[in-house]
Amino acid sequence: MKNKIGVTIRSINPADKNWISDFYKNRWNSTRVVSKGVLHEVPNLPGFIALKSGLRVGLLTSHIKDREFEIVTLDSLDTYIGIGSRLITTAVEAALNSSCKRIWLITTNDNLPALRFFQKRGFQIAAVHRNALEVSRKLKPEIPQVGLYEIPLRDEIELEIVLNP
Repeated sequence: MKNKIGVTIRSINPADKNWISDFYKNRWNSTRVVSKGVLHEVPNLPGFIALKSGLRVGLLTSHIKDREFEIVTLDSLDTYIGIGSRLITTAVEAALNSSCKRIWLITTNDNLPALRFFQKRGFQIAAVHRNALEVSRKLKPEIPQVGLYEIPLRDEIELEIVLNP
């Protein structure tokens, strides 16, 4: 379904795998993501693609375990026009349809734009996992020591929306 900005959201399909792999290699220099000590291969995850004029302009990948819907990645090629918000809305609907009790994600302590974005969309800080990136670097050594705004990368911040307690 299209909205006023002309963006359509659909589920990831097998034909998207190469695009997702190339996108993550180009954008993040890796196709791997670590959250709470779990290594995810992004191209192998389910999720949603945002399309505008037939072109892929956004991606949300997810992982469901024990009735908990994790947003593993969220990326938009056009910022501040609603693509990320549309992907979040779609993910919340999918989590509800899957009878998940919560939707959650991890970001790092340096990612102030993500903290702002997710809190404005109803997510609350559920936990701060201090020094979690020490463990993450054992699984994914390419994680840098310093992140956005020259902030040392140390902690994972867990955000959530409680859905069906």
